[in-house]
Amino acid sequence: MYNNKKGQAALEFLMTYGWAILAAIIVIGALGSYFYFNQSTQSNALVNAPFYAEAWSIAADGFELGLQNNGGEALNVTSVTIVDSAGTITCTGAGAAVSAGETVDFTVKTGGAACADLLSAGDSFKGSITIAYTKGDSSIELASSGSISGTVVA
Repeated sequence: MYNNKKGQAALEFLMTYGWAILAAIIVIGALGSYFYFNQSTQSNALVNAPFYAEAWSIAADGFELGLQNNGGEALNVTSVTIVDSAGTITCTGAGAAVSAGETVDFTVKTGGAACADLLSAGDSFKGSITIAYTKGDSSIELASSGSISGTVVA
């Protein structure tokens, strides 16, 4: 009889602490999911060498991209193409000559025949960047790729 009461006390002790631990796990899980799911899209642009994405913006009417030439020689950018991750938006901007160390702003606008106006303010955008270029007087076209993401502004 004595052992039965001792076992009951131990079981009650463990059940009380078990419920408290379960409540703490639920609260920690709820707080964790709140902070995990409420993260806003980080504004980010990364481009492979020889270019560096110095500045960028994603707007409802297109993209602005400031590219710095870190290649050590003059490059002729023939086009800058941005494609969203779903492949539904493809935007191409005109190129320009970029001297070594120089930063040039490229405008890639939506709404043209090759780029449907599918961006809306407040939406998240994630896509890839492809920069087609040639070195000096060469006619061999090279490519540098990267990624861009952020929230579309008005």
